[in-house]
Formats: sequence, structure tokens, C-alpha cells
Amino acid sequence: MKSEFIYETAPFPSCHASTIEDLPGRGLIAAWFGGTAEKNPDVGIWISRHDGKKWSPVVEVVNGVQADGTTRHPTWNPVLFQPKNGPLLLFYKVGPSPSRWWGMLMKSTDGGKTWSKPQRLPEGILGPIRAKPVMLADGTLLCPSSSEHDGWRVHMEFTRNLGSTWTKTAALNDGKEFGAIQPTILFHPSNRLQALCRSKQGRITELWSEDGGQHWSPMKTTSLLNPSAGIDGVTLKDGRHLLVYNPVARGRTPLVVSLSKDGKEWQTVLTLEDQPGEYSYPAMIQADDGLVHITYTWNRKKIRHWAVDPSKL
Repeated sequence: MKSEFIYETAPFPSCHASTIEDLPGRGLIAAWFGGTAEKNPDVGIWISRHDGKKWSPVVEVVNGVQADGTTRHPTWNPVLFQPKNGPLLLFYKVGPSPSRWWGMLMKSTDGGKTWSKPQRLPEGILGPIRAKPVMLADGTLLCPSSSEHDGWRVHMEFTRNLGSTWTKTAALNDGKEFGAIQPTILFHPSNRLQALCRSKQGRITELWSEDGGQHWSPMKTTSLLNPSAGIDGVTLKDGRHLLVYNPVARGRTPLVVSLSKDGKEWQTVLTLEDQPGEYSYPAMIQADDGLVHITYTWNRKKIRHWAVDPSKL
């Protein structure tokens, strides 16, 4: 239905790792990290809000300046989530590298106009690592997460009170047979969950849970190609599943949307980008009005937004 850049000009030359969320009755909000280049200390978290007509000017909402006022680390991988009851959540990471970063959380009660003071998550808790969390039927927020300090390993984190207290699973892969990170969660009948993951093995990997994410099947490869690049998925209100990813073993183009009824057989239904370049790290949600919104990195220079009517897929 629509394809646009969230901004044309910005105070930073490089951006990556966008996230998008629906604010019912108030439009959309998107966030990403921006600075001179990924991993540089000047990289902060930036946002823009959409009021139904246009995107607002970009604003930096937090950076990695430490309590001593002089030390500064890069920020990474923001993740937005709006629960039905409660403040808007902004998870992100701070640290010199993905193997040494830590989890942070801010909250907003006014749709992202103002934010609480950043709080560091408990030791060993990183929050949703790149893809959005999902709310389970009992009100538990399931945060798909992963770590990179001991190989690429996936785990799940849970909070029943929007970030005040946490529990987590052990690592769900050994980091050797499969090096996998950044899971995204799909919902299936009979309370089954499916996690799809970025991997180093040239394929998207998967895990299945029968008990709300507490225990998971052994990790296996799917038939879906993956160039070790971020993916995102969403289970639509009609029960179908969408996945946005780079369907190649190398490179980060093209970027496509695929559709599945069972999470196993996938059909490409939309090509977002197919020209030379980098089109990566997609984020995807279904808004209250039924439209699907997708954001992704466009050549590390801009964040692109698509609005899609899934009923036409």
C-alpha cells in the first residue's frame, strides 16, 4: 500500500536495526540506532513518530554515556513493545560489542514523547535481543533473546510485570552444531510456539515449544536460506504467518516477505527490495487496524517503512 523513508536527512550518517510499534489511536513509532558507524561510541537510539499523516523529525532519546559522564559506549538493537495495559517499552543494549553488551529498558506513558530514566536489566538478562517480544495468554511477556559471549546461543526470557522481575531458560543450542541468534516467535494452534532464528549455517533454524516457551525442541534447520542476517515474523490475526528475510545464502539483497499457513511451507508473496545493496534487519508488526508495517535498513543510510494489506497476499 505504501513505501517510504522515515526520514530524508538526519544528524547521523549511518543507521541500522530498526523496530516499529503500533500505538492504538495515536499512530506508529519507530526506533533504530544511528551514528557515524555501527560499534562507534557515538551511536545512540533515535525515534520518529507517525501521526497518521507523516513521520516526525528524528530525535535521539538515549545514548551510551555512562554515570561518570566521560565514558561512552555504543548503543544497539532497540526493541519497542506496547502492551495492552501499561507503558510503551523500549529495550536496547549498551556496550562495546555484542559479546560484552548489557540490557537496558526505558518506559513511556505518552506514546514516546517522553521517557523514564534508563534502567539496567538484571545481570544475565538482555531483554528481547532484536525481534519484538510477544505477550502470552497469561500476561507473561516472552522475550526472544540470545548471547554471543560463548558462541551464538539462543535463550528465552520472561517477565510478568513489564520488566521489574525476570526469569530465563538455559541456552537452547550449544553454539557449535548451530550458531544461532535473534529468534522471532510465531503462534500455532494448541498453544504451540515456533521460534525462527538467524544462523551461521546458511539456513534459518527453528525450535518448537508446547508449554508457552519454557521448554523447546532441539534446534533444526529449515529450508529457508539465511546469509547470517536478521529476520522477523508475525502471526496474523487470521492465523497465517508472515516472515521477512533475505532469501539468499550470502549478501543482504533481495529482501522479501513470505507467507505460510503452518510455519513449515513458505511462499514468497512480496519483494521489498531486489537491487544491489544492503536491505536488512527487518522488523514487522500487525497493527490494530489489520495492516502490516515493516521497517528495515536501507543501505545503512536510511530506514524504510512499508505498509501492507495482508488480506491481499
